[in-house]
Amino acid sequence: MSSETPSPALRDETAETAVQIDGVTKSFAGTVALEPVWLKIRRGEFLTLLGPSGCGKTTLLSLIAGFLEADNGELFIDRDLVTQVPPHQREIGIVFQNYALFPHMSVAQNVAYGLKTRGVAKAEAERRVRETLELVKLEDFADRRPRQLSGGQQQRVALARALVIRPRVLLLDEPFSALDRNLRTAMQVELKEIQSRLGLTTVFVTHDQSEALSMSDRIAVMSRGRIRQIGTPSEIYDHPQNQFVSTFVGDANLFAATLVSREGGAARITIGDTSLEVQTFQDALPAPGPVSLFVRPEQCRLTEAGKPDTVGARVALSVYQGSHAEVHLDCAEAEGGRVMLRVPASAAPKAGTEVGIELPRSGPAIYARDEEGEAA
Repeated sequence: MSSETPSPALRDETAETAVQIDGVTKSFAGTVALEPVWLKIRRGEFLTLLGPSGCGKTTLLSLIAGFLEADNGELFIDRDLVTQVPPHQREIGIVFQNYALFPHMSVAQNVAYGLKTRGVAKAEAERRVRETLELVKLEDFADRRPRQLSGGQQQRVALARALVIRPRVLLLDEPFSALDRNLRTAMQVELKEIQSRLGLTTVFVTHDQSEALSMSDRIAVMSRGRIRQIGTPSEIYDHPQNQFVSTFVGDANLFAATLVSREGGAARITIGDTSLEVQTFQDALPAPGPVSLFVRPEQCRLTEAGKPDTVGARVALSVYQGSHAEVHLDCAEAEGGRVMLRVPASAAPKAGTEVGIELPRSGPAIYARDEEGEAA
């Protein structure tokens, strides 16, 4: 589902919607940071805002949090209009990229800070802090200072501080970016388990596509201040609705092709001297003419050179990846001149080998191109 067609600016009255964003925009010094956004986030959902630096994802998160004031539009949390409500009254938990812990406070004091500012009774606050530290597996670290903790432990403290106030929505701004790969993976699993157990509506910001695919219930892919597509991880990966999404999420091979004829999702295309009939997942295709044929590496098959209905290529490099090898091919018909396929490590061809690329007859996508290479 694409979000580029605005929905009516009406307040959602269903209990399933936890956050509703109606036509919200933001500019800085005359530069548009966020085009009108229309978005409904379901109760208990883990929604990820995914995109490159400068795409508007952190701006949108800051608008939900109340750190920025929208130029236009309205924002609702649990059906309450909060567009003009200050951050501390929105009942939102936030975990920042740098954790933002108080160095002079103990772990327990850091976690209790939000309860103290809200006037929660001491006994109740101590009970909730203890329960939350148990939830993030830090009950034995309550008296330590942040500097005495590892990066992963500091991240857990920041998460506990956000959870202890029992927020209506949890906002996460690239919380794993400072962690090494193995610890990041472990924390992703732990966070997702906690979020699922609590049924907590969560909005997660990242530029890491694998992180988004592995953790999210839905992903909103952003570019240039717009949401380009919203869908489940499988919808985003298997059925990208435009060329930006197809190339940003996962590995992509793009072939310069000519669309000869079309009927629904069926098409006849030519790539160089090769003519193919393909069935795409798309409901509609662009007009006949120059197009980009999009296929994932796993959709292609490496075969012998000169085989009918294949695209010719030459092996440039085979990169060993343990269970498989990534084979990089020089291909005149590929956009950018390169194609990447994955093969069993034992079957990786040597550099310089002439090969054929067998393209899928079902499952690719065909995109029209504008001068910037995005979907027309």
